[in-house]
Amino acid sequence: MTFPVWAWVAFGAFVLLMLALDLFVFHRDAKKVSFREATLLSGFWVALAVIFGGFVWWWAGPVTAGEYFTGYVLEKALSVDNVFVFALIFAYFAVPPAYQYRVLFWGVVGALVMRGIFILIGAELLERYDWIVYVFGAFLIYTGIKMARHRSGEVHPERNPVLRLVRRLLPMTGEYRGQRFFVRERGKLLATPLFAVLVAVESTDLVFAVDSIPAIFAITRDPFVVWTSNAFAILGLRALYFMLAGMMERFIYLKVGLSIVLVFVGVKFMLSDIVGKFPIWISLPFITTVIAASILFSLYRTRRR
Repeated sequence: MTFPVWAWVAFGAFVLLMLALDLFVFHRDAKKVSFREATLLSGFWVALAVIFGGFVWWWAGPVTAGEYFTGYVLEKALSVDNVFVFALIFAYFAVPPAYQYRVLFWGVVGALVMRGIFILIGAELLERYDWIVYVFGAFLIYTGIKMARHRSGEVHPERNPVLRLVRRLLPMTGEYRGQRFFVRERGKLLATPLFAVLVAVESTDLVFAVDSIPAIFAITRDPFVVWTSNAFAILGLRALYFMLAGMMERFIYLKVGLSIVLVFVGVKFMLSDIVGKFPIWISLPFITTVIAASILFSLYRTRRR
């Protein structure tokens, strides 16, 4: 392990502090987040991620820092795909814009917990079983090919087994009750439709986590680098959503770019057990170039929309 225990504790405290400030200070009341505010917040989170990358460089050197930045770029790009799905979920449930930030806040909290568990499991599997790299690599290649072939712009929360179970077990109000997830009426605790939205968001992010965690382990085996790059990408997800949700239909080639990247890291993962670890100066420019090209070409082709 490259980083000591105190680094884990300090970063965990930092994440909790940022979440507390967000919930109790900056977005205490329900309100619609403007594009300007979302852009400033997104820039703030990117700046924090870059500053932290400087700390990684100072502590562990340029190679580990390069792995951190590669992982962050990869997770940030995959987050854009999350944004598209979240926008479809909000549209399906007709969630008022003023309540969306609260759903995403608790969605981020759940995502951080799930990613942390997945990272611990992935690190343990890679430590115990050498052959697991071929499983992870094959899964990433399969996911990349599947993503390239799947262009559907629809979501079907009514088919979500977790959401169906929640609706069966919990009595639910017929309409939203502000930004509350639960209300008590006539002595009976009821869930609100906003809680159903949160369940849909969390269960959807679980699927994304299954893809993203093996992808970043293909970049680095250091659990601290995996966790911090994931955490910064997830913490900036809410701002990214409000900045990009209104223009997601323009990113027509993003899935193609992500597919190429996932296949690349899958092949890289499998070959690492045979020919050794790929130099980070190959991975970082390749991933960054493919993602940037897919976004820029998408924006160019849809410039008249």
